[in-house]
Amino acid sequence: MRALICDGFDGLDALRIGELPEPSLDPGSVLVEVAAAAVNFADLLMVAGQYQLKPDPPFAPGFEVAGTVVEASDDTGFSPGDRVCGFLPYGGMAERAVLQAHNTTRLPDSVSFEAGAVVPGTYGTSYHALVDRARLQPGETVLVLGAAGGVGLTAVEVAKVLGARVLAAVSSEEKAEVVTDAGADVVIRYDQVPLRDAIAEASDGKGVDVVYDPVGGEVTEQALRSTRWGGRLLIIGFAAGDIPRIPLNLPLLKGNSLLGVFWGRFTTEEPERNAANMREIVRLVAEGGLSPMIKRTFALDEAQDALRLLAERRAVGRLLVKP
Repeated sequence: MRALICDGFDGLDALRIGELPEPSLDPGSVLVEVAAAAVNFADLLMVAGQYQLKPDPPFAPGFEVAGTVVEASDDTGFSPGDRVCGFLPYGGMAERAVLQAHNTTRLPDSVSFEAGAVVPGTYGTSYHALVDRARLQPGETVLVLGAAGGVGLTAVEVAKVLGARVLAAVSSEEKAEVVTDAGADVVIRYDQVPLRDAIAEASDGKGVDVVYDPVGGEVTEQALRSTRWGGRLLIIGFAAGDIPRIPLNLPLLKGNSLLGVFWGRFTTEEPERNAANMREIVRLVAEGGLSPMIKRTFALDEAQDALRLLAERRAVGRLLVKP
């Protein structure tokens, strides 16, 4: 089968299009003809050997997919022809992929494969973060850092559907328009105004209840200092490259919580809870409560271009590869 192939951990430029053996079914798994695979920052880390999981080369990157079941193990409850979305450790940017049944969710006909491909990881992360970890309540205020990125946009949408007031921090006018379309109540241009000043103005000096932080670096401490009593900082990732060192007197003085969000491990530690989350997210997409923002799609031969856009931080909204 054709796939985007990583022959070694030499980064983006070393990837190639070629043939890989078709994956075989394991007990409790489904073989899916991939209609769309989402492009994620984790893919860049994986092909550079910087991700926590290092598959044996050659392999295909890609962990969020949607498509049609071709074959299913007897114990899965799925049948050939079922429309599904799901996630796997790697291998999504290929013509076919094998998913574990407990990581696979049925898609109603009203949800496109394109939308389904971005449900598992990014919406899954934001839903788990805001619902399971932050216990977000209607009426609370959420600050989303990196709000125009892949997970940031989903956090804006999920927070809004949960009844929160959303402050979206971005660094350009184009990104400001995107987060406004996603439902942000206030857009913070931290390339123009100091972050803490903008948060104070947007919250009448009270601060925010929850910070959703996939960025890291110096903005993490600034955002934490702008939380109110009992605030929660959700640690999603470190797209800025630097892992911040937090002075622990800050959460002490404000009664705050620093909450790690490791969605990948959550899916293995609590698979039933994650499956319930996935069903709820798909329901919200089907009913229009969540509207995945697909900005561009690429053929498999163009998959490197899609990853390069992400690596150069020129991507706004989600990118897809369609094998």
